[in-house]
Amino acid sequence: MNKRNTQKIINDPIYGFITIPSELIFNLIEHRYFQRLRRISQMGMSYLVYPGAHHTRFHHTLGALFLMEKAVQVLRFKGTKITDEEAEALNIGILLHDIGHGPFSHAMEHSIVSGISHEDISLLFMEALNVEMSNKLTLAISIFKNEYPRKFLHQLISSQLDMDRLDYLRRDSFYTGVAEGAVNSERLIAMLNVKDDKLVVEEKGIYSVEKFIVARRLMYWQVYLHKTGFVAENLLLRTLKRAKELTQKGVVLRCSDALQYFLKHQVTPEGFNLEVLETFAKLDDTDIISAMKFWVSNDDYVLSELSKMILNRSLLKIKIKKKPISIDKVSEKKKQLMAKHNLSRNEADYFVFTGTMTNQAYDMQNDTINILTKKGRVVDVAKASDQLNIEALSKKVVKHYFCFPKGLD
Repeated sequence: MNKRNTQKIINDPIYGFITIPSELIFNLIEHRYFQRLRRISQMGMSYLVYPGAHHTRFHHTLGALFLMEKAVQVLRFKGTKITDEEAEALNIGILLHDIGHGPFSHAMEHSIVSGISHEDISLLFMEALNVEMSNKLTLAISIFKNEYPRKFLHQLISSQLDMDRLDYLRRDSFYTGVAEGAVNSERLIAMLNVKDDKLVVEEKGIYSVEKFIVARRLMYWQVYLHKTGFVAENLLLRTLKRAKELTQKGVVLRCSDALQYFLKHQVTPEGFNLEVLETFAKLDDTDIISAMKFWVSNDDYVLSELSKMILNRSLLKIKIKKKPISIDKVSEKKKQLMAKHNLSRNEADYFVFTGTMTNQAYDMQNDTINILTKKGRVVDVAKASDQLNIEALSKKVVKHYFCFPKGLD
C-alpha cells in the first residue's frame, strides 16, 4: 500500500475544511475502489431537473465522515465512552457505506444486477479492503453489520437520524438550490446523546428533529421523486434492461468491457465473487453515457429511442394520480404505440408503463428517533412533539404514475 499521506485537508463547499483523521482513512480514500466514487453521481438523473446536481458520492461520503467526527466529539464530551478503535471504525463505516453504488447510484441494482443491493456490494468491498489492509477494518465491518454489542454505534452509521442522512439532505439541498432541505446538521449533532445504548436527541433539540423530518418529506416530493427526474431514472433502468435483453439474444452492443460483462452474465448474490467485484469496480457513470451514445444509432428501435430520450432530455410524459391507473387506459396507449411504430407488446412495454411511488418521511415502526426528556425518559419524537403533523408524516403516502410517449396524448 502506497502511503502518500501528505494531503490531509479537503475544502468542502458545505462545511469548509475537512481534515482526514488518520493514515488508514487516507489510504482508504486513495484506494481505486473509493476514487471510483468521484465518477458516480449522488443524485442519479436529477441533474436533468436541477442543473447544479452534479455532485458525487465522493463528495457525500467525505461530508458524512466530517459529521461522524463531530458526533463522536459531542458524545465523548457528554460522557459516552468511545474508544479510539471504535471512533476509527465509525469513520471507516461511514466513509465506505456507499462504496457499493453503481453507475448513477441506483441504476445497476434495479436493471442488470438482480437480487443484490448497493449495501450488499458495499459490504463486499469492505471485506475485500479488510483483506488488503491486514484486517484493520474488522471492527468497522462488525459495526456496519450491526453485530457489535454497542448498538448506538451502528445507529450513527445507519438509522433514521444517521450521519448519512444528515449530510445528503443538506448537500442535495445545496446543489439543487431547494432550500427546504437545508437541515441544521450541526445543531442536530450537538443535541445527540446516548441512553441505555440507544442514540437519542436531547429534548431541547426536538424542533430541529421536526424540521429534519419535514425537510426529508419535502425533498422527496420536490427532488428525489420529482416527476421529470423520476421518468429519467425509469428510462435509464429500461435502457439497461433492453441492452441486457438484446445481449442475451446474441446481439453484440458497443460498450465498455466492464458493462459488457454485466450485460452478458446473470450475476446473482451467490456468484458475486472477487473477480465480479473487480469488474464492478471498473464501472461508473461514464460507461453508461458512452454506451448510450453508441446505442442511439443501433438498429433496435427500443434501445435507440430510449438512449435518445435520455441523452437529449426528450422524456416520456408522466401523469401522477392518487388512484391506480385503469388497465384499459394503459392497454389503449400501448395499442396506439404498437400501431404507430410497428412494435410488439414487449417492445411497447418499455415506453408505456405504470407503477407506484411512495414517500414516508418518518417510520414509527422501525428504529425510531428518540427524544431524551429532561426527566430522563426516552420517548418517540412523534409522541414527544407538540406538532401533530409528525405522526401524520409517519404514514406512507402512495401515488400512482402513468408514463407514455408524448405523441400519444
